[in-house]
Amino acid sequence: MASQTPAPQQADRQLKLLVRIVALIAGAVVLVAAGTATSSGIDAGTALQAVALTALITFASLTSVRVRVGSNNLDVTWADSALLIAAVLLPPQWAVLCAAIGVGIEKSTRKLPPIKFVFGVAKGTVDCAVAAVTLALLGGTTQPPLEHLGPLALAYLAALITDEMAIIPVIALATGTSMRDRFLADLDLRLGSAFVRFAVAVLALAVLAAEPQLLIGIPAIVFSLHLTYRGRLRARAERLAWQQLAEATDAMNVVQMETVLQTAVRNGARLFSADRVEIEVCLDGAQQSVRGTQSSITYHGEPDQRPVDEATTAVVALIGDNDGERVGELRLCFQVPVALSEREQFTLRAFAGALCTAIRNAASYAQLEQMAGQHQHDATHDLLTGLPNRRRLQLDTEDALDRKRGGRGVTALLVLDLNHFKDVNDALGHGAGDQVLIAVAQRLSAAAGDEALVTRLGGDEFAVLLRNLPAPALALYQAEHLLSTLHEPVDVDGMPLVVSASAGVATGPCEGGFVELLRRADIAMYQAKRTGCSVAAYAPDNDTADRGRLVVGGMLPRAVAQKEFILQFQPIVDLASGEPISAEALARWQHPDKGMVDPRSFLGSIERSGLLTAFTDAVLDQALAGAARWRALGCRWPVAVNISPRSLLDRRLPALVTRRLDDHGLPGDALVLELTESHTVSQLDIVDKVLAELAELGCMIALDDFGTGYSSLSVLSRVPAKELKIDRSFVTQMENTPSAAAVVRSHLELGRHLDLLVVAEGVERDSQRHMLWDLGCTAGQGHLFAKPMPIEEVLALITADDGPVRLAPPLHDPAAVVRMPAKRAPGRISRATGTTGANGGERV
Repeated sequence: MASQTPAPQQADRQLKLLVRIVALIAGAVVLVAAGTATSSGIDAGTALQAVALTALITFASLTSVRVRVGSNNLDVTWADSALLIAAVLLPPQWAVLCAAIGVGIEKSTRKLPPIKFVFGVAKGTVDCAVAAVTLALLGGTTQPPLEHLGPLALAYLAALITDEMAIIPVIALATGTSMRDRFLADLDLRLGSAFVRFAVAVLALAVLAAEPQLLIGIPAIVFSLHLTYRGRLRARAERLAWQQLAEATDAMNVVQMETVLQTAVRNGARLFSADRVEIEVCLDGAQQSVRGTQSSITYHGEPDQRPVDEATTAVVALIGDNDGERVGELRLCFQVPVALSEREQFTLRAFAGALCTAIRNAASYAQLEQMAGQHQHDATHDLLTGLPNRRRLQLDTEDALDRKRGGRGVTALLVLDLNHFKDVNDALGHGAGDQVLIAVAQRLSAAAGDEALVTRLGGDEFAVLLRNLPAPALALYQAEHLLSTLHEPVDVDGMPLVVSASAGVATGPCEGGFVELLRRADIAMYQAKRTGCSVAAYAPDNDTADRGRLVVGGMLPRAVAQKEFILQFQPIVDLASGEPISAEALARWQHPDKGMVDPRSFLGSIERSGLLTAFTDAVLDQALAGAARWRALGCRWPVAVNISPRSLLDRRLPALVTRRLDDHGLPGDALVLELTESHTVSQLDIVDKVLAELAELGCMIALDDFGTGYSSLSVLSRVPAKELKIDRSFVTQMENTPSAAAVVRSHLELGRHLDLLVVAEGVERDSQRHMLWDLGCTAGQGHLFAKPMPIEEVLALITADDGPVRLAPPLHDPAAVVRMPAKRAPGRISRATGTTGANGGERV
């Protein structure tokens, strides 16, 4: 920071020089007056009058009002009135000598430094000399003063101007303020008090002209006026102090810490007339120190632990009112020891409290501003690599596309995905994977150049926005260049890892803006992975995205709400007799405009949406309604419903099943819940609880597509299954593929040992039926027996004749077969029994 101007040493030299000049002038005046007085002599009356006036000057000087300005105490006295009276009543030389003696006596009663003593005596002497000389030049005042005010006023004005010319530079130099500020300070009060003192002098002269013995009453009059003036001066000082305090606290009502501290330093120096103000802040993250005067800041930086002179410094701790936290310290520094008045001490405490609040507010604002800036940065940047994120990429891409729309230059987007990055995480841990991502980010940023924006989309996927390319072909060249920077191994904890990547490039502009451009680059990247190339450009012929599925997904909420989903039932039969033992419910979507919608286009969307519970409830309701209808006709076939693995994470599923069973008056064993084995089924504890509650209801659990999911044997150890369903892929291939036949055989052997019913899916040929029977399978499902059919056809099939329902001829003569007990009680009244199922899964 800039140093104070003028410097303290220079100000001291100038102050001493000014005092010397005033003292020399006064000394010369006294010498001339003394010489003149000695040569002219004095009569007894004049001598007595001189003694009385000397006493009057001394008394008038003693009746002073002390005002502190910085380290200096200034005395506002009535001496000028007495000096004017002496200049009128005495010859000039004796008036000067009386002034010097009277002021000297008054100054000697105070413990003043020599420089102040000399200056005070010299100033009073010079003031009286100027007044006496002015009167002499104007011809004196032999007439009564009321008739001769002109010369008196000019003489007093000359003395007043001389006094101001001497005192104002001294105060300005001593306090480090400008002479203009010192001249304007309390100017109205000074002029008013000067007029009152002049009026007192004129009144005293008038009284003396009428009766000289009344001179003895002048001190009483002066003392009374002095008390009045002192009261007004103190009242004005207090009013001004509170006004300045209010202005100072208002000025600190800002949110920037630097402004708060510098404003407090300047206003503190002005408010308390301090030679220097220091503020030290000790808050965490905001430690700093500020020093300065009313006119300038001399230091602003880190706290430098400067020693504090307790004798000349008033120290106030800045402590919060609510929590008592120490915020910092306020110091008022003076050149000499200064005792603050009671009013100044109270004002200082109020100022310190306001400063403490302002500092804490500024610190809080700085923290909020920092947090807001950090949040703004985090919102557009990746925390791990520091690269811009997808949001920033979108903003910059849209801006680039807007700038280039209709202009020259090519905007291209490159999507880059690391190959086999999961192997790094699995083998070395995610910490090593993070190191690889950071290294890749650094290499791409260094190689991309200033015109490109390198971003991380997430995981091991990066994107690079290329702007202002002269030709689209350069996008492929740039992509190859970026990938070449990954050829060098990445060092991870001393282990070199080879990193490779695949990239896709799409150029804009295109309809759909950033979203479409990113989709195209992503498709090109996966095309590069499929073909084994490092870089591929987007080609419309390779765009196999199924937008129709997205459209269908948007229609699902209305379809569920309006119950557009219907069920068809496919019987499951006893392979030996050809009689149904159950029926599986399969969901179909009958769209009012598009007709029958392929189940594969909506089942996955339902799985991922928030409609799964509502869809499951609707399917259960229709399936159990169908089971109730064929039970009314005497068939106790259970109905099988496919349940999504996600539904098992819902603790409300058992309650939903219970409600639907009660709605249709069915027992729990009327329902078979088919589960497709998955990681969710085999690992989560909540699934065990849901399945246990379903089993308590009497519902049977079947494992669908067994052998094609995760951890099949572990599923059997945790799921209370009563049935296994062999996936159609094994049944279809078992006649020609020994491995498929072995899988079927192992399923049947496993079911036999675990006492489970095994159902073969996808039975379409009679040869498959015979082979399954020979391997020991007793139940099957497929087009050989029946395709999925509406409930009305199922009911028509039951009521077709009075005999048992047969969907295929028996493999043997019923009279020659000894039937063993079934794994699951057929529950038949007068017809063959069976089961059904279907919800979230679909069979074609």
